[in-house]
Amino acid sequence: MASVYSTLTYWLVKHPNIANFTWTEGETLGSTIFFVSVVVSVYLSATFLLRFAIGSLPSLGPRILKPITAVHSLILFLLSMIMAAGCALSITSDLKGSFFHLVCFPVDVKPTGPLFFWAQVFYLSKILEFGDTILIILGRSFQRLSFLHVFHHTSVVVMCYLWLRTRQSMFPVGVVTNSTVHVFMYGYYFLCAVGSRPKWKRFVTDCQLVQFAFGLGLSVWMLQEHLFGSGCSGIRGWYFNAAFNVSLLALFYNFHSKNYVKKTRPVGEKSH
Repeated sequence: MASVYSTLTYWLVKHPNIANFTWTEGETLGSTIFFVSVVVSVYLSATFLLRFAIGSLPSLGPRILKPITAVHSLILFLLSMIMAAGCALSITSDLKGSFFHLVCFPVDVKPTGPLFFWAQVFYLSKILEFGDTILIILGRSFQRLSFLHVFHHTSVVVMCYLWLRTRQSMFPVGVVTNSTVHVFMYGYYFLCAVGSRPKWKRFVTDCQLVQFAFGLGLSVWMLQEHLFGSGCSGIRGWYFNAAFNVSLLALFYNFHSKNYVKKTRPVGEKSH
């Protein structure tokens, strides 16, 4: 077990390309406002145009779409697992004595090292997740193409960019928790695509709710430490991150209520 841990720590934390990583605005891939603006604009435009043009396009059918969905989900399942493990191991190597360091980076923190490497990988993975929307539209599953879905995919890219640009405290916890949830989520999608339908779909939504509630709690802690302590890095990004957590918590709670609470209400019991 010790040798496995040492091997993983080397390849996911101490490898020179990871340990010596530096996020540099204007040089690192995706590190400009222009890049984020173009990516988000292309995603929203493609989603809108494809949604309304799909009726005139030939249907690909499940025999084509299911293998594509399976491969897409498997890639993101494995990537999520690697990101969760890589960032978690980076956290244990960079705790500096307490969990508090992750919630409140020093104001002069440099965007270097394993934690920022995994934040960069996580950021780019959110662009890869745009494929979810394309597959939903091609599969004509329009009931899944909700405001929540599009808003989530759009805003999370902006949030991850701000994590890096503002060197926001607290992002390592976000990378680990979100990647862990996505291990279960993309695992579920993969199994569905290959013909199995696990019974833990609700568990994924429950985990997402817990994730956003936990993130909101940490946001309050970070603000308190920034205002009454020595200051925390990335307070500008904090405002977007806090609004993101509040909005997603509300939207996912609404989704949860519509899809699970009403279904479990006893027969004959009326809603009020």
